[in-house]
Amino acid sequence: MKFFYLATKNNNDGQFEIHDRECPNIPNILERDYLGPFNNSMEAYRHAKLMNPEAVMCKNCCKEVRKTLVVSSDFY
Repeated sequence: MKFFYLATKNNNDGQFEIHDRECPNIPNILERDYLGPFNNSMEAYRHAKLMNPEAVMCKNCCKEVRKTLVVSSDFY
């Protein structure tokens, strides 16, 4: 489980980045809001989007491996 934060100041693209606590690019304590503990950055992202629709994942610390689940119709 990791602890995530949402920047309160936007980046050059007008977006607010999500960072985990260990990220070297995390804003200082006065320029971020605590999101909470999450299993992965996608969970943090979903929560952050409710708080700020302009939230995006940090390209440094929120790299997420996404796998598509394919279910055959024969399965059912």
